[in-house]
Parts: sequence; structure tokens; C-alpha cells
Amino acid sequence: MPLHPFLAQKLHLIQGLSRDDLASDPAAGQRMTEYLRDPAEWVMPPDLMVENLRIDGPHGPVPVRTYRTPGAPATTALLWAHGGGFVFGDLEMPEAHVVAAELAARTGAFVASVDYRLAQDGVRYPVPLDDVDAAWRWLTTEAMPGRRAAIGGASAGAALALATALRDRDSGTPRAALVLLAYPFAHYPNPALDDATAAEMRALPPFMRFPVDAIEGMVRAYVGRISDLPPDALPGAAPLGGLPATHILLSEYDDLRPSGELLERQLREAGVPVSTYLARGMPHGHLNRTPSLDEVDASLGDLAAALNAGR
Repeated sequence: MPLHPFLAQKLHLIQGLSRDDLASDPAAGQRMTEYLRDPAEWVMPPDLMVENLRIDGPHGPVPVRTYRTPGAPATTALLWAHGGGFVFGDLEMPEAHVVAAELAARTGAFVASVDYRLAQDGVRYPVPLDDVDAAWRWLTTEAMPGRRAAIGGASAGAALALATALRDRDSGTPRAALVLLAYPFAHYPNPALDDATAAEMRALPPFMRFPVDAIEGMVRAYVGRISDLPPDALPGAAPLGGLPATHILLSEYDDLRPSGELLERQLREAGVPVSTYLARGMPHGHLNRTPSLDEVDASLGDLAAALNAGR
């Protein structure tokens, strides 16, 4: 389908914008703010209990924010890692805060959102991955031991979640029952778009695209190079057999969509149970919008259904 009509009518606001414009031009920032305005403001689900914690990690304390519903103890736990190209993002962004809160409210799961160290100021692989792994071990051995446990994330956070699931698989005492990945960035080089999608996406503003140099920049920031990458840095290159059931949420208008599609084929070939959902008309990062937008609501519903499946 075409780009979602709510977003299509706003494209003129970000046409020609760059990240440099946002850093230096207040008018550009106002245009971006208007583009990001959704049909309605998001409201925290009622009675949800939220707590900010700091857990021990190999590189120092790791901030974690937990979400739970009142009543009977949760039977499922989820660790969630936001995206941001390995260099941006925090616990306040919708892809972290809104997603974690909505999944906790919709499923009754205990959800922990991890604020891993970003690939800035000399931080490189494996530090962000070590932080996510530390949060996973805390969740499954201290916070919610013995519960059905899932790990997930979005974009770069999906790569970190999948790599942590690989470590968990190889640990000798694997605890993950499910992997949830939203528009994952799992391969370098990134697979090419099919011709039809590439033609449709040419009309999108540059700000919504991931050109080759931008993808290369993310990899260099995270790993420090683009050659001889560790298999679990962009884990589509790692052996995938033996992973738990995996569910992948794809964005239709996304230069990184082929990575998620290739990952699905790789998992299936490796004998891993895998399912996908395509968010029609949506760009990469659409979980940074609120569920007042119908396809975001549907995507959150899809992730919640996947988390609930198999209980």
C-alpha cells in the first residue's frame, strides 16, 4: 500500500531536512516536531507500576526501567532494547518507554527496558551488547527467575537482543523462550531493496532513508570498522540454529526491511520457528510514534500477541 496517509500528508514538513539542520536551525526543529505530532497524545496506561533501577554490569551500572501491572505476579518477563543506530536513544524515547508500557499493559508481562551504553566517545562493541546481556541475566536470574522469558528490541536494539539470545543459547542454561524483533538491523552489508519497493521509496525525503554511507557510519560507530566484523555484532552473520521461536515486525517503507526479510529466511533454514508481521505503509522506526496512529496500535498489538502466544 502507499505510505500511510497520515504521514504522507506531512512529508512536506521534512522534505530536504538533514540532522545538521535540526542541530542548527530552530525552524527545522519546529518542522520536525510538527511531523512527529500524532493524532493524539499518548497517555500512560492506568495503574501501571514503573520503577527506575540500576543493575551491575561489566562496564559499570546499567540503568533499567521496569513496568508491571498490579495484581497477580507476572508469569512472563520481557527485556526490551530501544533502537537508535547504536549511537542514539534512551529510556524516554517512545520506542523504549511507550513500547515497554504498552506491552506490559496489554499482556500483563513484567517488562524491563534497558538503557545500554551508546557507541559514543570511544564506546564500541561489545560494550552495548555486554550491557544488554547483563540486563538479561539480571532479569532471568534475579528479577523474574523461573518465569517464561523473552528478549526483544527495535532496529539496532533488535541486533543487540538477537546477539544476546545467541549468548543465552550458548550459555549451557538457556532461558529465552521467545525473541521479538522490530525492523531489525542484522546484516552488513545491508541487503538491497527489491526493485518495486526501491522505486516507491525514491519519493521519500532523505531524512527517512538509510543510504549506504549512513549504514556504514552506524557500523563504524558500533564496531569501529566495516571489515572482519564479529559474528554477533550484526548477528545475521552468526550461526542461528537452536534459537528460540522468533517473531519479526517489519516496516514496509524501510531500507532495512531486507535485513529482516533475509533474517526470516535464515532462521527458517536453520530450523528456528519464525513468524513475521508487515506494518503496511509505515517507515522504519514507526514505534517511535504513538498508538493513536492505527498502524502503530496494530504493530503493538502484534508484538503483544506474539508475547502472549505459547503461554
